[in-house]
Amino acid sequence: MMIWGNGMSGWAMTLMGLSNLLFWGLLITGVVLLVRRPDRSTSTRSPAGATPTPQQVLAERFARGEIEQDEYASRLQVLNSTVPQRPAG
Repeated sequence: MMIWGNGMSGWAMTLMGLSNLLFWGLLITGVVLLVRRPDRSTSTRSPAGATPTPQQVLAERFARGEIEQDEYASRLQVLNSTVPQRPAG
């Protein structure tokens, strides 16, 4: 005796296939959103597009230990005493 089919109609198979695609799509989207989530711990950085002043860059280098105190003081003095000049025109 032969039994044709397993009791599922064409619509049931289509619905099962679509729900499977929806499940995997949501799962992959969730993983991508978790991975690409912006890190909240970098809030101390300056906003995008804002350029730090030369004094701020110098202070950051001093804070990281890249330059010594005497070098920091002399460079800061030069930066504060230098007046930017406009080109003649």
